[in-house]
Amino acid sequence: MLSASITVLSACGGGGGTSAAPASNAGSDAGMSAAAQVGKKIFSDISLSASGKMSCATCHDPSNAHAQTNNLSVQLGGQNLDVPGFRAVPSLRYLDKTPAFAFGDDGKPLGGFTRDGKAPNLAVQAETPFMAAHEMANNGRADVVAKLQRAGYVNEFKNAFGATIFSNVDSAFERALFALQQYQLEDSDFHPYDSKYDRFLAGKATLSDSELRGLALFNNPTKGNCAACHISKKGADGSAPLFTDFTFDNLGVPRNKLIPATAAADYFDMGVCGPDRTDLTKRTEFCGAFKVPTLRNVATRKVFFHNGQFNNLRDVVNFYVRRDTNPEEWFPFGTDGSIQKFNDLPAAYAGNVNVKEVPYNRQPGMAAALTPSEVEDVITFLSTLNDGYKP
Repeated sequence: MLSASITVLSACGGGGGTSAAPASNAGSDAGMSAAAQVGKKIFSDISLSASGKMSCATCHDPSNAHAQTNNLSVQLGGQNLDVPGFRAVPSLRYLDKTPAFAFGDDGKPLGGFTRDGKAPNLAVQAETPFMAAHEMANNGRADVVAKLQRAGYVNEFKNAFGATIFSNVDSAFERALFALQQYQLEDSDFHPYDSKYDRFLAGKATLSDSELRGLALFNNPTKGNCAACHISKKGADGSAPLFTDFTFDNLGVPRNKLIPATAAADYFDMGVCGPDRTDLTKRTEFCGAFKVPTLRNVATRKVFFHNGQFNNLRDVVNFYVRRDTNPEEWFPFGTDGSIQKFNDLPAAYAGNVNVKEVPYNRQPGMAAALTPSEVEDVITFLSTLNDGYKP
């Protein structure tokens, strides 16, 4: 499935970063606020990193739906671009309608930003990459602000936020985060709603037979049941579907040994209950749960799930439907010959894994929820969710 070792690249994008955003992001700034226009420049500014080679756009490349362009399970950052991260890079598209983290009426977590939902908004989400040792690796807010003052767009920053903005480090840094947030909210590149499926819902495109079969399987509660979390219908107000319900789920994804942190037998990324998120460590019933992502542009992703365990969509769909009928295909065998199912969670939390909903409600020896040809139809349908469809 995956290569035996991590290929070391010079940066998230594999090319060392650039001083400007990729050409696909060179559209008009018309309609964007001054803050958002500054945010666009911050987003692609490699000088704001300790290495001088990494920007937000390095890992969230506009040319690939604001996601990574290489197939590394986790990206490399730090002063010398050699420090591995802990989670796979998510796409930044279609986050503008994400609600702040909260517990729903059913007592389950909902919303929030990052894979564990800990950031309440896009501005707060943007702070961690500036400081994280495995990302831009700055020494603190003052370090970032000093670099901003040397940026070629410093006067635009002052025009947007006031001539004296740099007199207070915290204010200047928080305005930079706000600018990044506004850029993501205001630039339609982050939420264009121009896929083939969008045109289909608008009556302006026709899906092929395979795409229609895949859509039916995607929605069928006894087959793929994907729409249970990845909602495919328009909202009550006629809004386009986001293909996420903002909930969290524990899928029991296999441990990814390509992540260096997993060399420690006691290391586990348990999502909502830690270790990156620390406010819900006692809510052990949520250990292993991660936010349900949008499936828009999923066919363009290079790696999948929070730990980047899979690098192609076919394996992902097969894992969903064959995880329980054929666990030997996904999990290692122990020394006693037993299958070490759900091996990326401490044994005490294996009971948190979703084994009740279709298609996870199967047992070894049972037929998978989807046949191989049905898997292909679902994959074909998922490709209709890619942005930038041209008839």
